[in-house]
Amino acid sequence: MRLTRYTDYALRVLLYLGARPDAVCSIAEIAAAYGVSKNHLMKVVQDLGTAGYVVGVRGRLGGIRLARVPAEINVGSVVRHTEGHIELVECGSCLIAPACGLTGVLGEALAAFLAVLDRHTLEDLLGQRDALRALFGIAPPITGPSPSSR
Repeated sequence: MRLTRYTDYALRVLLYLGARPDAVCSIAEIAAAYGVSKNHLMKVVQDLGTAGYVVGVRGRLGGIRLARVPAEINVGSVVRHTEGHIELVECGSCLIAPACGLTGVLGEALAAFLAVLDRHTLEDLLGQRDALRALFGIAPPITGPSPSSR
């Protein structure tokens, strides 16, 4: 199974935003972090916004942020959304499709693949937020003193 670059970019955008939950990020910033084209990400981000995964923030310091908390963003749902109709092989026009067992086996494999993705959320993928921030060159969020340290 190979996911499209579109899905790869969508997941990367969500991971970047999830690593910076309190920040509004620009598409240019995300593109620079991954070394990918800003133009490629613009379409992906627009689609993620339409689907309710990200939200745009207007204004001089505007950009995008997650529309939901990472625990509410299911990886399987994102992949289904960005991939559209997923088909491992084109069996419809194949001469032997009516008698071939491969179609059923591949369907079962695809269902298993998606079932694994369905068990995970963006929160699961962000298990090492500090490491992700470091790889992106992002400083950890500033937190104030805890009430017990005063």
